Amino acid sequence: MPTMLHELDELIPVVDEIDVKTAHADVTLREFAAGALGHSPLWIKGLFAVRMALAAVLRLETTGIPDSRRLRPETVSFTPGEKNSFFTVVRGEEDRYLLLQIADNHLMAYLAFFTDDEHPATFKVATLVQYLRPAGRIYFNLIRPFHHVVLLSMCRAGETSRDTR
Repeated sequence: MPTMLHELDELIPVVDEIDVKTAHADVTLREFAAGALGHSPLWIKGLFAVRMALAAVLRLETTGIPDSRRLRPETVSFTPGEKNSFFTVVRGEEDRYLLLQIADNHLMAYLAFFTDDEHPATFKVATLVQYLRPAGRIYFNLIRPFHHVVLLSMCRAGETSRDTR
């Protein structure tokens, strides 16, 4: 099933969940990604602590809590294999898109940022999840409501990233 986000076309057949949020801001892709990925208020840190406890109960191996240092636009990497927060860069193109990945033993998750050439820019933030085993589906369905809240909060932080430099 092709999408308007053609950089994701090869992932669509293999993922189990897709969620896309939209944001608008007069910032660059680097600024938006830095603001979104560097967003780490206390309540999100608390959710990650709960996530770690849930993972322990379900006997899941998970990536740790994201680095809480504020990401700067100039440090956002587009180089495959490098890290942005706790995500690994799959690929990207400056001022167009950035595709990131995180792998646990129960699921594979992708986070993608897309933008257009307009001012202010429209950003699409896509989450794609592939279950690697049944525990992945259970885990994701338990965190799903929080995933939406966290992603919307990340979008808001990306929209205002230029204001906080």
